[in-house]
Amino acid sequence: MYGLVNKAVEDLVCSHYGELTWAQIQARAGVQAPGFVAMESYPDEVTYKLVAAASEVLGAPTAVLLEAVGEHWILFTARHGYGELLPMFGATLREFVTNLDNMHARVGLTFAKLRPPSFVVRDAGPQVLLLEYHSSREGLAPMVIGLLKGLARTFAEEIAVEHVHGRERGGFDLFRLELQPAAA
Repeated sequence: MYGLVNKAVEDLVCSHYGELTWAQIQARAGVQAPGFVAMESYPDEVTYKLVAAASEVLGAPTAVLLEAVGEHWILFTARHGYGELLPMFGATLREFVTNLDNMHARVGLTFAKLRPPSFVVRDAGPQVLLLEYHSSREGLAPMVIGLLKGLARTFAEEIAVEHVHGRERGGFDLFRLELQPAAA
């Protein structure tokens, strides 16, 4: 994964728990990088080790931590120059989710070694979408839930996300998204 992902994990931990806690997590993970370079590719194992160590140090289940990282990712990347991508791919959450693959193709122009996930979106009712998440990386479904929640906040919309099934059934994770009218 790119350093930008690891920097987002670091930012989440430091902003909520402090730099000493981040240092504990790095030590527990055996990752002593003085700082991650956003545009540099790192082995996926580095990110997985950091998340596992954070789970242990913070006493939070990995799934809860990954969801928090996903939600934080939206705010973090917006602050680091990627916020303008959101309106380019949709004015609403529904439009943006439908254009996720297009957005990843655009980001791939900047990140040469990007191995993005792929998404298939199907309408399942006036306010309901089914989202297939295809990825070569395992265990990131909770992060997708957080990403979707973060996107909903960014678009000032409400969303309920259900993880219908994992990769073991069909080779992809399936999510049910209920798009709710924004609160007045």
